[in-house]
Amino acid sequence: MLAIIEAAGWPIWPLILASVLTLAIIIERFISLRHKEVAPRGLLEGVIQEYRKQGVTAEMLDRLSMGSHLARIFGAGLRNAKAPREVMKESIEEAGRAAAHDLERFLTALGTIASIAPLLGLLGTVIGMVEIFGAQTPSGGNPAVLAHGISIALYNTAFGLIVAIPSMIFYRFFRTRVEALVVEMEQQAIKLVEMVHGERT
Repeated sequence: MLAIIEAAGWPIWPLILASVLTLAIIIERFISLRHKEVAPRGLLEGVIQEYRKQGVTAEMLDRLSMGSHLARIFGAGLRNAKAPREVMKESIEEAGRAAAHDLERFLTALGTIASIAPLLGLLGTVIGMVEIFGAQTPSGGNPAVLAHGISIALYNTAFGLIVAIPSMIFYRFFRTRVEALVVEMEQQAIKLVEMVHGERT
């Protein structure tokens, strides 16, 4: 591996940094976007059951505010349970926007890495080509410099694609997961509003 890095030259270091950031973001998002972390199953039924037994209590609101994203949305709505339907819905929408923003954290960085990694690889290619042409003299070329220039060009191109392809795949994957989770939270929040206001049993 060290031999490859040496052969690829200094342009490989930004790509190595990008690959480390990509791996860290992918692991973090896999952990943070688990269904039980965002919208645990059975949460709506449990909240409604507790609400019907003892109404909105400070203990319930505190527990929901420390829970999952969906729990915090429910907590925001239940704080306004006695207000008109529109007020409760607005508070839920505000909490939902904050939750969606949190779910999308680091995805812009992942998409940016997917976009710039091929460009960084291309930069390394250009630098390698410059070395190749710089090795040419009227009396001929230096084979060692020529080989080094070719190594820089090829390794950086390949590594740029190696970083970009998984980054783009996981960026699309996580975007799709976030969209699905947001839609599910919206649907459950609407059910909560309707149940609290007696529009659904």
